[in-house]
Amino acid sequence: MPSTLPVASDIPDGFIASFKSWLSSGQKQSEIAEERILKRMSTYRSADEADVTTPSSANTRVSHVQLSDKSRYMNTLSILPTTPATTQTSSSREPPPTTVILHGYGAGLGFFSLNFETLSHWVSRRGQPVYLLDWLGMGRSSRPPFKVTAKLSDTRQRVEQAESFFLDSLEEWRSKMNINKMTLVGHSLGAYLVTAYALKYPQRVSRLVLLSPAGVNAGPGDTSVPDDEFQRTRSNPEPSEANAQPTEIRNPSRSSDVAALKKEQVQEKQKQEQQQESLMRRLFVHAWEAGYSPFGLLRLGGPWAPMLVAKYTTRRFADLDPDFIRDLHHYLLQISLSRGSGEYALSHILAPMAHARLPLEFRVSQLPKDLPVTFVYGSHDWMDPEGGVRSVERLKEAGNRSSRMVIIPGAGHHVYLDNPDSVNRLLVNEMDSAIGYTRRR
Repeated sequence: MPSTLPVASDIPDGFIASFKSWLSSGQKQSEIAEERILKRMSTYRSADEADVTTPSSANTRVSHVQLSDKSRYMNTLSILPTTPATTQTSSSREPPPTTVILHGYGAGLGFFSLNFETLSHWVSRRGQPVYLLDWLGMGRSSRPPFKVTAKLSDTRQRVEQAESFFLDSLEEWRSKMNINKMTLVGHSLGAYLVTAYALKYPQRVSRLVLLSPAGVNAGPGDTSVPDDEFQRTRSNPEPSEANAQPTEIRNPSRSSDVAALKKEQVQEKQKQEQQQESLMRRLFVHAWEAGYSPFGLLRLGGPWAPMLVAKYTTRRFADLDPDFIRDLHHYLLQISLSRGSGEYALSHILAPMAHARLPLEFRVSQLPKDLPVTFVYGSHDWMDPEGGVRSVERLKEAGNRSSRMVIIPGAGHHVYLDNPDSVNRLLVNEMDSAIGYTRRR
C-alpha cells in the first residue's frame, strides 16, 4: 500500500455518484478505506514505512493473524511499545494483562479512530501493547460461511453455536499471539461477545469494559425504533451535559428499577403485543427469524447501496469533522458490502427488537468474583441502562465488589465517537488499573 493514498471521493448525494462508488467497491478499496482511517494515527506505519526507534514511543501496524484454518484470519491493529514496560505493576509474577478492543455489529476496528491517539500515548508511556481486532466474519477479517445447525426452537443450543463462531476464533487468536490474560473492551454486540468469552474462558480475562453492551436486557420491553439514536449528534448537547463528567452509578437499588414481570404477566403482555402488531412489524419479525441480514438487503440494493449508507453516516455523525465523516463513510461502505458471514449470527443471539435470547443480566453472576466489570452507557443511549443496573446488582450479590456502571454524558450508542474525551479517560483508567499502575500524588 503506497504511503500516499488517494483522497476519498465525496459522499454520494445522487444516483450517478452512488453508482460510481458501488462500481469501484471491492477488497482493494476496502484496504484503502481502512488505511485512510488508520493514517490519522501518528504512530501508524504502512507496509513500506520503517518502524520508529525513538524511546518511549509506539509503532502501529495492521496485519492478518492467520488461524489454524488457512481460510480464516483476524484483521489486527497492533499498537506496540518501542521500549519495555517501566510501570508499577502488581506483585504477581504473571505478566500484566494485554488490552484487546473489539467493535460491535456491522462495524470494524476503524470506528475507534478517535481513541487511537490516546491508546498510542498510553502504550508509549506504559510500555504495554494494545490490540484492536475485527471479529471473524466482520470488518476486514476473513468472511467464512456462518452456520448454525441447532433447531430454531432450541434457543440455548443455537445461541451457543452462534457465540462459538466468535469466541473460539478469539481464543485461537489469543493463543497465536502468546497472550496469557486480556483486558477486554467491547462495544455493543462486541461487549456481549467479550462477556460470553469471559464466561467460557474465565482464566483468560482480567477485566471487562462493556461500552453500550447489547444483549443485556430480557424482553419484553420498549420495542420502539430508536429514531433519536439514528439522528443523534453532539453539536447541541443539553446545557447540563456540556461540561459534565461521566457519572458512576454507585449504589443501584432494585427498588428504583422496573419490577420484573411475573410469568403470567409476561405471557399476557406478549399476547397483547402480538395482537397489536402491524403488518410491517410482522414481516420484520418473520424476516429476522428467517435469518435475513440488513447488510444482505443493503448488498441487494446494488448501486443504491452507497446512497443508503450515506443517509446514515451524514445524519448520525453530522457533528464530526467533514473529512472524517467522508473517510468513515467509505470505510463503513466497503465493510458493509463485503460477503455476508458473522452478521448472520445476530438473529440467533438476539430476538427481534434487540432483546437477548440468553440475556447477560441472568448470566453475569457466573463470572469470577474477582473479575472487574464496568458497564458503560451513553446518556442518550438506545441500549436500556436498566439492564446494566440489574447486572451490577447481581454481580455484587454474587460477591463481585469491583463492578460498576458509568454514564457518559452527551453520548448515544457510539459513545467513543460521541464523547471521545470521556471514553478516552475511562479507558486509560481501566487499563492503568488492569496493569496495577498507581498514580503518584
